Amino acid sequence: MPKLFYIDKKFSQRTLATIAQVEQICDDYAAQGYDLTLRQLYYQFVARDLIPNRQSEYKRLGDIVNDARLAGLIDWSHIVDRTRNVRSLAHWESPAQRLRAAGRGYQRDLWEGQPRRVEVWIEKDALVGVIERACQDMDVPYFSCRGYASQSEMWGAAQRMYEYHRNGQAPVILHLGDHDPSGIDMSRDIEDRINTFFGGDFIRELYDRFEVHYKGDDRHSDEGRAAWSEYAKAHYHERPRITVERIALNMDQVHEYDPPPNFAKTTDARFRSYAEEYGEDSWELDALEPSVLDALVRDTISDNLDLDLFQENIDRQDEEAETIQRVATRWDEVQAFVAEGV
Repeated sequence: MPKLFYIDKKFSQRTLATIAQVEQICDDYAAQGYDLTLRQLYYQFVARDLIPNRQSEYKRLGDIVNDARLAGLIDWSHIVDRTRNVRSLAHWESPAQRLRAAGRGYQRDLWEGQPRRVEVWIEKDALVGVIERACQDMDVPYFSCRGYASQSEMWGAAQRMYEYHRNGQAPVILHLGDHDPSGIDMSRDIEDRINTFFGGDFIRELYDRFEVHYKGDDRHSDEGRAAWSEYAKAHYHERPRITVERIALNMDQVHEYDPPPNFAKTTDARFRSYAEEYGEDSWELDALEPSVLDALVRDTISDNLDLDLFQENIDRQDEEAETIQRVATRWDEVQAFVAEGV
């Protein structure tokens, strides 16, 4: 999108220098195929020692970017708000056009037959766009927790993952969050709560199996309850668990990439235990380069894949998509054939 002029505004030389730095950083990321949120842009300024890591500087940079975009000095497409988006229905001029689009977007389940089933969960809605490309390329569901995930979403995820389990796949959640008292605790919270729901589904399935197994007259009698207790103890070791792997932001990554620190919130109920282990500094996920997060997500997903089987599914998908495209190309003939059969 071109730079668009809406207001006439004069800038100081210092502000013009800041705008030039914004454009340079955004151009570098655009060349890699990335856009940036304002928060990510701010951390690039901090990491380059262009501004101090202070909330007042974040606000100042936001004001400059806003004015510069309106004045036609910054490309509007370079900086995005990933938390607010318009949603609408798609429209088509003809069935043939819809078929062509269906062929381009045709998607098989590329994880069919895999021993594991992966989802990627990220703490912040604003960073979904960073992991989106990797997840879509590798056919992996991704989810913005927006902090601590809601009980409804956690229950729904457990139901979804129990279906993975029933299909012979071990569920794996890859979690990314800030390195601060709550961000670290969120990984624990996800693992505890989702496995509570997941375990409940297993117990219900186990009880269904017990009902088939039990030969007594009354399952609800003292004898029946005792038999259920023994049956459950004998089979409880079969209880599956969802693996939750925190892949960022971890302390080894803080040491490797040296993101700018913030003071951890002392008002956080988890501050004391966090400070005892990590000290009083915290670090935001936004401060990592998008390319670093993209590579991390891709590599970790690949570690959970049978790559040969994955490629077989891709090849099958491509063949079927090509068939749809051929139907679209010959739509007039298909339509005439169908009309003749009516």
